[in-house]
Amino acid sequence: MPNSVKTLCPYCGVGCGLELLPPKEPIVVGQEKSLTTHLWKAIGDRTHPSSKGMVCVKGATISESLDKARMEFPLFRQSLTEPFQRISWDDAFEILVNKLKATLNHQGADAICFYGSGQLQTEDYYVIQKFLKGCLGTNNFDSNSRLCMSSAVAAYIRSFGADGPPCCYEDLDITDCAFIIGSNTADCHPIVFNRLQKQMKRTPEAKLIVVDPRRTKTAKAADLHLAIQPGSDIDLLNAIAYFLLQWKAIDQEFIDAHTSGFGDYLNILKQCSPALISKNCGIPIEQIEQAAQYWANANNVLSLWSQGVNQSSEGTAKARSLINLHLLSGQLGRAGAGPFSLTGQPNAMGGREAGGLAYLLPGYRTVKNAQHRQELEHFWKVPSGRISAKPGRSAWEIILGLEQGEVGVLWIAATNPAVSLPNLERAKAALRRSPFTVYQEAYSPTETADYAHLLLPAAQWSEKTGTMTNSERMVTLCPQFRPRPGEAKADWEIIAEVGKRLGFEEQFQFNDAAAVYEEFVQCTQDRPCDVTGISHQLLKEKGSIQWPFSVDKPDFSINKRLYTDFAFHTPDGRAQFAAETSQGLAEPTDTEYPLILTIGRLYGHWHTQTRTGRVDRIHKLHPQPFLEIHPLDAAKIGIDKGSWVEVRSRRGSAQFPVQISETIVPGTVFVPMHWGALWAKSSEANSLTHPIACPISGQPELKACAVQLRQLNKPGKDGE
Repeated sequence: MPNSVKTLCPYCGVGCGLELLPPKEPIVVGQEKSLTTHLWKAIGDRTHPSSKGMVCVKGATISESLDKARMEFPLFRQSLTEPFQRISWDDAFEILVNKLKATLNHQGADAICFYGSGQLQTEDYYVIQKFLKGCLGTNNFDSNSRLCMSSAVAAYIRSFGADGPPCCYEDLDITDCAFIIGSNTADCHPIVFNRLQKQMKRTPEAKLIVVDPRRTKTAKAADLHLAIQPGSDIDLLNAIAYFLLQWKAIDQEFIDAHTSGFGDYLNILKQCSPALISKNCGIPIEQIEQAAQYWANANNVLSLWSQGVNQSSEGTAKARSLINLHLLSGQLGRAGAGPFSLTGQPNAMGGREAGGLAYLLPGYRTVKNAQHRQELEHFWKVPSGRISAKPGRSAWEIILGLEQGEVGVLWIAATNPAVSLPNLERAKAALRRSPFTVYQEAYSPTETADYAHLLLPAAQWSEKTGTMTNSERMVTLCPQFRPRPGEAKADWEIIAEVGKRLGFEEQFQFNDAAAVYEEFVQCTQDRPCDVTGISHQLLKEKGSIQWPFSVDKPDFSINKRLYTDFAFHTPDGRAQFAAETSQGLAEPTDTEYPLILTIGRLYGHWHTQTRTGRVDRIHKLHPQPFLEIHPLDAAKIGIDKGSWVEVRSRRGSAQFPVQISETIVPGTVFVPMHWGALWAKSSEANSLTHPIACPISGQPELKACAVQLRQLNKPGKDGE
């Protein structure tokens, strides 16, 4: 047994390095005795370049969840009304392969859908893309990154010509003006926030601006908190740009030499009315002007954003409006400056590199590009024309396909859509209609397992070897360091075996994860995300490596930031301004539904509690969900302190204990999204949300919907 293992934290996209210290006694997986005295101890890896030894409570307690409630053996049932029965892997593969063959014969490849996760390793992602898009000929792979980062992806592609955050974490240590919008960074990306706070203390003249309808822990640390009304982000960003333009605090030389579309953007700014925008945003005009002044006076402006921007019906437009500010002021391609999206999952970046959305192909290619398709068909040795030019179904389009009877097989891996999808009751009803659902998961029970016919036990982080890429494009090897429970298999191994049994033996001759990665990196040669110089062996020897890292230029010192030469991946080589105006919320309030509900995350939990809900320390931090409401709204509705409320939207209802607080703007209420049916009764935030999505990114507006409230005497009672 090794003395210790260095790996990556499997939670948010910060990518904190962990060092795992082995238990004093070997763990025997499957024993009924308590394993609390036999746990690996997780501490921060001081040598990891991204986190420098820091770790949050989720990473520090990760080992406590590894052996709790694990799925160990394949299980099957003919219908959802029957109990599961244990079967062998050989039987599981036979059932699945026969179902896939029947679906291909009767409905075609587009009746097969796969819904994955940013928790998959890059090797898993790559094998799935090769299997579905290359071998079967369907692009119906989407992941929960659609709910998380797809607006940021679309914004980077449209503004710069390619995905990929241009910044690095070192910029947190250099910036003298940090602009955080749509992110409670202190709770959701605490290590990033810790680094930023250290810089603010080192540099007294540095400024922190936070845009959020709630006075979160992040906002409380700000020099300027802009308590924005939900849905008015573009207005605010355009107003800041208006002031910069009026003061001539712009970089005209950069604009002329390295951008296009400035004329159309300028016309938008000239039409701005700061007074009207102030009213729409609910922010005093003096505060908007102050934010612009901080931006104008700074040498290096670093903006950070996450779900509060992305999860919107105009998420791509919001992110591009933020990027516009950097183009306007030339705050890009240098230390301490640039637009930096904060990724929500540990390998959402690696998934994007491997083609893990319904319109992507490995190596930052797209299915609509004929040359890209031909390159992959040749590389994968599949017939010309096998890869479809038609983008596959997004997450919500999979639900629509189930409703319409167009999906014959739904394969889900490492995610929990029966909690995380919008319009949840409708989504559940669609999942229940699925003719055949495969659920590949490490934990049991989960809410989604109720909708599955075939359960496949998956090895998770710590039980398989693979790579992950964090928010700053840092690739880390995550080695296997503990035995797999029962008969669990790595996700890529499961997919490869199904591929071989379907007749694609040549395409899936991988002996191990290192061989998968060796093939994957070849797909990235001469692409923006070139990792051809990286291998499992090099990562073992050198530690984490940031891309681009080409086999032709394996230089460890030049890859911190993108676009330092102002050469972009657009057709004309220039960054593109976006002329955007705010369309407002997809579902505004009215007399029947007078409040805006926004949902979000808490410090201790992550997603749907599949891991964190089983850690005692985290459960004590956040024992139950709640609804946060401003005193003015509580008084208007007649809600008392300590009471429970029923929240209703046009789609469903839920019940929560109330927290009356001035930390949220009037007219808006907040609910955390972590609680599914397994963890609390009638407290699913997504039973309230709607699926209206950004037309460019396809990301649903999970951050805002119209609701009404009424007080209850007790949970589950009608308040009579």
